[in-house]
This record gives sequence, structure tokens and C-alpha cells, in this order.
Amino acid sequence: MDKFLLWLENAVNTANTYLADYILVILLIGVGLFFTIRTRFAQVRYFGQGLKNVFGGIKFNGGKQKSGMSSFQAFATAVAAQVGTGNIVGACGAILAGGPGAIFWMWVIAFLGMATIYAEAVLAQKTKKVNEDGSVSGGPVYYIRTAFKGKFGKFLAGFFAVAAIICLGFVGAMVQSNSISSAVASAGGYDYTKWGWIVGVIIALLTAIIIIGGVKRIASVTEKIVPIMAIIYILGGLIILCVNITALPMAFWFIIKYAFTPQAIIGGGVGVALKKAISMGAKRGLFSNEAGMGSTPHAHAQANVKTPHEQGTVAIVSVFLDTFVVLTMTALIVITSLYVKNPEMLKDARSNTMVQVAISTLFNNPSIGTIVGAVFVAVCLSFFAFSTIVSWNLFGRVNFEYLFGKKSSIIYSIIAVVFVLLGSLLSNDLVWAFNDFFNYLMVIPNVIALIALSGMVVNELKENGKKSIEKTPNQALYQEENK
Repeated sequence: MDKFLLWLENAVNTANTYLADYILVILLIGVGLFFTIRTRFAQVRYFGQGLKNVFGGIKFNGGKQKSGMSSFQAFATAVAAQVGTGNIVGACGAILAGGPGAIFWMWVIAFLGMATIYAEAVLAQKTKKVNEDGSVSGGPVYYIRTAFKGKFGKFLAGFFAVAAIICLGFVGAMVQSNSISSAVASAGGYDYTKWGWIVGVIIALLTAIIIIGGVKRIASVTEKIVPIMAIIYILGGLIILCVNITALPMAFWFIIKYAFTPQAIIGGGVGVALKKAISMGAKRGLFSNEAGMGSTPHAHAQANVKTPHEQGTVAIVSVFLDTFVVLTMTALIVITSLYVKNPEMLKDARSNTMVQVAISTLFNNPSIGTIVGAVFVAVCLSFFAFSTIVSWNLFGRVNFEYLFGKKSSIIYSIIAVVFVLLGSLLSNDLVWAFNDFFNYLMVIPNVIALIALSGMVVNELKENGKKSIEKTPNQALYQEENK
């Protein structure tokens, strides 16, 4: 069995290498540039409006919606999906494999991705449908069918749906639960391969309780858990960076320098090293902010907003928060603590323990530092990963119901919970490899449909983007409810 798993892991990694180094980089950068130009830098022009739509009159209890979610609930559900293990383990893995310069390419991918995700959210809003029971169904499968009629559209939508179900609902849940299990085991000092099932059972039960409640319960959970987890991680990160403040300028220099000369730190020729840095930035950037992957449009489709443009601006902010705030925080913690101040500690570094090791360097007593680092990572990673499990479950279910009807949702939920449990027991590397593979498969049909419907996005921007809104819909609602 071990030999088979090793062979399988090598096979999947080989496929991932070709997909990430060629297809993924071209598609992500290409579609990001395409929408940045076609929308005339919507991610810059409407960033301020997006902030107002998200935080103007912010409420952590959106109340019961007749259907779908409030705009902030949809934002929180999208962020819950984006801010996961990719922001800690994924960022560290990218730095290890591609050097600190991989973070620069993550920034590039994210900046372009902010235009891509604007398009995704707009199309998700414009093509969503309200079912007879009042529930909302929306996401890439619906705008793929809008873009392409007939058998080709049906095939492309079905291809995306299958990849999304496996990636988000099943294998993706395994990645997240595996990361929680290994992080908790590290903090507790036990072998997760032997005792991880206990953590897996707890995660599986909590997941089942939430997803049984449907969209409304998921929205209620994410709108509360996302602000809490963001505050904990950002405050903890700021404390660490204050201690390492003298190393910050050098950390930023490392990110810029090794973005273009990665061979100086990861070895190999200039061309090979640069391709490695860019590809690691692209694939880990995709796993982190998910722009272009087609996952978060499922959340943005649920939002009750006046115009699709409004939710598009909200989506822009979600990518910014994920990459330029949370992921960058992780990168700076690791680079200041290890690459700048303690490079000798890198020889035994692993992606799932790098932040823990980085935090341990702040303490004179290594034992205390290790414990504090392990606990901090375990708490933050548990928040991140669990919220992602809940959100991805919703996204996978939308596609499962698209293929098999709404009555099939209970079957999907049972299978998804089983995968959550299994994820706490399997090899982290193998689970990551499978998840990367299906991530990449989702990108292809999603990007094709986005480009085909780019005219619809531009028309929405022209129609509603130029309107001067003194009070955003969220602010108006908040003031009306609090008169």
C-alpha cells in the first residue's frame, strides 16, 4: 500500500508540474491582465467603493434573509473559503520551494486576480437563479451554460461541476482537516497518524451540525468566525513583526530581489529557478485567494444586493484581505525570523512548521518558544481551515445539486463529512497533491467562460460602475434598521 501511495503521489505531482508551470501560469496571468485592461483597472478604481460596501454599516448578525445571504455574509463566506491553510502552510511551502521571491509573484497574481474575481462575482450575480423553495443557486456552472449553449456548454459545466465537487467538497476538505490535525498534534506533542482520528471526529461532527442547517446556518457561522479569526491572526502577527521590526526592510528586499534572482537562494540555473518561483507563486496564490478558480462565485451569487457591480467590488476586497494582508503577514513572519535573522534554522524547515519555528526564535527559552509557536499556529490554523471546510462544503453542494438535483444534498453531505474524517489521517503531501490537481482542472472551464462573457462584465461596469452612490446599500440598510 505504501508503494502504491508513493507511486500515486509521484504521478499526481508530475501532472501538477506541467499544469502549474505552463497552463496555470498562462491562464491566471492572462485572464487577470485581460480583465484588468477591459475593466480599466477596476481593482484600483473601485477598491474604495468595495471597502465601503463591505465595512459601511458592518453587522456581525445579518439576520434571516428571505433567500440567499446579506452582502457581508457572502463576503465572509468567500473570505472563509479563501483564508485557509494556503495562507499559512501554502505560503510557507511556496517560500521553501521558490524562495522569498515567490511571494512577489503571489502579489502579482493577486493584483490581477482582483480584476478576475470582480468578473466572477458579477457573472455569478447576473446568472444566478432562485429555486421554487426560495433558495439561490449560482456559480460558474450557471454562467458557463449562459456562455455556451448546447452540448459543449453542458459538457463544460459538467466538467467544472465534477472537479469542484471533488476539489472543494471532498479532497479540499481533507486538506483542511489534515492541516488542523497535524497542527493540533504538533501543539499537543503527539503523533497525528495514530491519534489524529480523534481530532477528525470532532471536526466531522461540527461540520455536520453546521452544514445540515443549510445556507442560512453557514452564513450565520461565517459572518461571526471570519472577523474573529482575522483579528487573532493579524494582532498576533503584528506583535511578532514589532519584535522583528528592524528586519522588515531586509524582508521586503528579499521578496523583491529573489523574485528575479531566485537561483541565488534555491539553486539551479536562472531560467529554471525563475520558472519555479513564478509557478510556486501562481499555484499557491491560486490556492490562497482562489481568483480564477471559480470557487468563491458560489458565495457571491448568494448575496442580496442592488446590482451585480456592488458585489463585484466586495469580491475585490476579499482577495486583497486574503493575500495582501493575511498571507503577507505569514510571509513577513517567516522571512524576518528565519531568512533574515536565523538562516541556519532553514535546513530542517518544513512548510507546516515554519511559522511555529519562526515564532520560537523570539524567545530566549527554546522550549517555551516552541510551545507558544505551536499553540498560536494550531489555534489560527484551526480557525482558518475549519471555516474553509464549511464554505467549500456549500460550494461543492451547489455543483452536486446541479448534477443530481436538490434531493441529493443529503448524500453529498454524508460523503463530505466522511472525507473530513479521512483527511485527518492521510499523508499531507498526497492530499495537497490531489487538491492542487483538481484546483487546476476547475480553472480551465471557468476561465474560458469568463472570457466568453467579458462583454457582459464590461456592460455591467458601464451601467452601474459610474453611478455616484453617496450611501452604499449596506450603509443605507444599517441606518434604516437603527433609526
